[in-house]
Amino acid sequence: MTSAKRIRQILSQNAIYFILLALIIMIAFINPEFLSWRSFRDILLQSSTRAIIALGMSLVLITGGVDLSAGRAVGLAAVVSASMLQTADYARKFFPNLPQLPLIVPILIAIVITLLFGLLNGIVISRLSLPPFIATLGSMVIIYGANSLYFNLPPNNSQPIGGLRSDFTNLGTGYIGISGEYSIPYIVIIALIVAVVVWVILNKTSMGKSIYAVGGNINAARVSGINVAKVLIFVYAFAGLLYGLAGVLEAARTGGATNNYGNMYELDAIAACVVGGVSTTGGIGTVPGVLAGVLIFSVINYGLTFIGVDPYWQLIIKGLIIVVAVALDIRKYLARR
Repeated sequence: MTSAKRIRQILSQNAIYFILLALIIMIAFINPEFLSWRSFRDILLQSSTRAIIALGMSLVLITGGVDLSAGRAVGLAAVVSASMLQTADYARKFFPNLPQLPLIVPILIAIVITLLFGLLNGIVISRLSLPPFIATLGSMVIIYGANSLYFNLPPNNSQPIGGLRSDFTNLGTGYIGISGEYSIPYIVIIALIVAVVVWVILNKTSMGKSIYAVGGNINAARVSGINVAKVLIFVYAFAGLLYGLAGVLEAARTGGATNNYGNMYELDAIAACVVGGVSTTGGIGTVPGVLAGVLIFSVINYGLTFIGVDPYWQLIIKGLIIVVAVALDIRKYLARR
């Protein structure tokens, strides 16, 4: 292999990381203050819940599916957890007579609910052979309807949920470190733990090998003895769990919740996965790539705002990056055929 061809191969395989580095250098050149720990920490803070959602979505995409219910599941978990974790003296309590529950109880309730919806997605897709797009589109509407009915219960009557307990909001705003300047937010640590867990599942377990096999060729996976239904049910249920965790953390980070939380988050997650190298045809994807995809969009949102770029131009730049990423993905897929 010639050196030029080798260089092209390296650039092609690691394009996502070069793009991220180029964005950081460009923004730092315009405003050197961007290269500070505070900016880096803020980007990580904004990326954390999006990364958890994208990691769940990546598992679904690797199997060759898609999950349009992710954003609404995030909103449901945010509302359910927030409704049960308000301070005792808050004037507009969602449940006026509810005693102060241990922190973990509402969190687990919210996560289990979204896990069950994910489980339902997996069962419908694997047992009834519904296309993932249709199955999750239906569950997206169902989840939003159920969340809106819950959110509209008296005495709340669709009012934004606030007055959250400090032990809950600390999950989203607290940090580990010797000072506020040089610190690591709890939410970032949680996202990193989730990333490690997903990496282990994909790279060190038989389930991970089966996930890639199903996405690569579902018929070949069946012939080789893989229980495809089991794999799909696991993937959608586990993704639902991650959406629920992200919703809980989003409520903690923002200090409130409404039934519109998480709206369109699934599209951001899909975009981050695709830009991060998760193939739209299934069977290909890595955890570092997904995290890099999330960081690219966070750098765009935070960095371009940092240097005063119009938000509408930011949308155009994001759209161009998505189109280029998908085009490169398709070219690599055609080259493998």
